[in-house]
Amino acid sequence: MFAKNRLRISLTKPFIFFSVLMVLKSYLAWAVIFDDVMPWRPLLAEIPFVWLIFSLIEAFASKRKMMAYMTVNLLLTAIFFAAIMYYKYYGVMVNYHALEQVNQVTAVSNSVFSLMDPYFLLIFTDIVILFFLFWRNDKVKAWKQKHARKTKRSLASIVFVFSLMVCIFQIVPNRSAMNEIVQAQGMGILNYEIYTILKQEETVLVDAKSITQDRINELKQITPAAASEYHGIAEGKNVIIIQMESFQEFLMNLKIDGQEVTPTMNKIAADSLYFPNFYQNVGQGNTSDAEFVVNTSFYIPPRGAATQHYADKQLPSLPKMLKEEGYQSATFHTNVVEFWNRGELYKALGFDQYFDKTFFGEEDQVFFGASDETLYNKTAVELKKLNDSDKPFYAQVISMTAHHPFTIPENKYKMTLPERYEGTFVGDYIRSQNYADYALGQFIDQLKADGIWDNSLVILYGDHLGLPIYSLDNDDHELMKEIYGREYVTSDMINIPLMIHGEGIEPGTEEQIGGQIDILPTIANLTGFSLDQQLHFGQDLLNQKDSNLLPERYYLPSGSFINNTTLFMPGNSYEDGTLHPLPGRTQDETSASYQEFDRALQLLHLSDSYIRQLPEHSPE
Repeated sequence: MFAKNRLRISLTKPFIFFSVLMVLKSYLAWAVIFDDVMPWRPLLAEIPFVWLIFSLIEAFASKRKMMAYMTVNLLLTAIFFAAIMYYKYYGVMVNYHALEQVNQVTAVSNSVFSLMDPYFLLIFTDIVILFFLFWRNDKVKAWKQKHARKTKRSLASIVFVFSLMVCIFQIVPNRSAMNEIVQAQGMGILNYEIYTILKQEETVLVDAKSITQDRINELKQITPAAASEYHGIAEGKNVIIIQMESFQEFLMNLKIDGQEVTPTMNKIAADSLYFPNFYQNVGQGNTSDAEFVVNTSFYIPPRGAATQHYADKQLPSLPKMLKEEGYQSATFHTNVVEFWNRGELYKALGFDQYFDKTFFGEEDQVFFGASDETLYNKTAVELKKLNDSDKPFYAQVISMTAHHPFTIPENKYKMTLPERYEGTFVGDYIRSQNYADYALGQFIDQLKADGIWDNSLVILYGDHLGLPIYSLDNDDHELMKEIYGREYVTSDMINIPLMIHGEGIEPGTEEQIGGQIDILPTIANLTGFSLDQQLHFGQDLLNQKDSNLLPERYYLPSGSFINNTTLFMPGNSYEDGTLHPLPGRTQDETSASYQEFDRALQLLHLSDSYIRQLPEHSPE
């Protein structure tokens, strides 16, 4: 009985009571974010930081002690919850840099809430209950008053020093870990968040004058072709880029119980050069990052979106290259141009004009913009005007209706899903892509009717992944296993298709590896334009087929890259990294070398260095 009383008294002390709460919340966060969690790891990783803060409360707070505990409880709970939701959306660890995108998060709130399992909200249960009881329950008020005194400074100091030392011992050995998830697991989530705030980011830039195309080609191991296949075959033709929202490669030629999911894309692929082994190069900015990469052939920044860090620069770009050859340019997107700072990006890229929500309006709205049908109908009218002028045009058309969370209105349904797909994330995704394919088909028909299709070089590709592995539940994983005939893996997740269509281009399937970074130099070859004066980090997919090296960022750990057979992902370093076979390869066929790892990091650093030293564009 005495022991039970001692335990009860101990648990009623705020220091112990709130410590227990924070341990339970840390277990929830760890269960969502980390694989193979040892039962004792969250306790040892998170409680020292918690005690570090709580010891300060005990030492310095008296009358407002309980309010201090509640405030800290709320703050740390918010960090755990943000880590959970950010991981479910992006698959990476949240840090303070995410505050840069608060306005974007509110715009895609439907997407964020769709990832929220109800049990995630349990993390806030104690806060709601305690706030209510503090105002309404006399026993809780008495508990609050009973502990409204400071703890002995000596005891609080001992706990503080001990906790600080443990935190330091957890942070220091894990500072060099390249994989942010591995780093956070080694440090603890709370320690990781503080570390990212306090660490000094000192990047020594490479002198821009020393960054040459020859140096880039050497790192990529590119040998320029003696004679370029298809060089200039699209000279003088319009260039139309159609960027398909969240479109992944597995959708191509997919049938669900005999129903063709993307008949339009399948037909285009059959009439085009089709690249099934093609990969995204985007980061936090998702669609806007794809626009940046495709139009510049530069890599995204090490953190944040390209539009947040590079949109003030005078960027070498596809619109500027084509303008020198007499082209006019326009870009079409149904969202507001302020979203992801696109207005500044379009200035930096040199587009002559853009069409956004002010042009497309809010008729037939889906999510945060007009539907793909409206996008394509109104865009077709503008393209006809451009086509009827005396100049060729470059147009980039950004589809959007098949946007996460893919819950399109019922009046947009164009296929009936089998029962096993109904109410699932995978089912919603497939249905939204089927609608997007339907709308695309109408657009292609209109371009043909207006005489634009046959007079244009048309590029189609997916902008980024749609089905993150970390967002799928068990039913979704089973459906993906049914579709693939095996487990759905990381290399599948970032695999998107590319199609190149134009007069004189022989249809066929090209098996070589490529990425969005390669689109600009490929277009330059097809249109016959020289890149001698334009630095680029991609390669011409039609003439440099033997190998490719694609550094990846953001959705994968820092240091990840793709080569001809393998997706490589580092752990703490290269040595404990993992090899993931690309589609069509087996584990025995995978290979990755430290030299490739080092060259990939150098390529990223050269891109960062070059862009950061570009002059800023003049305000208009």
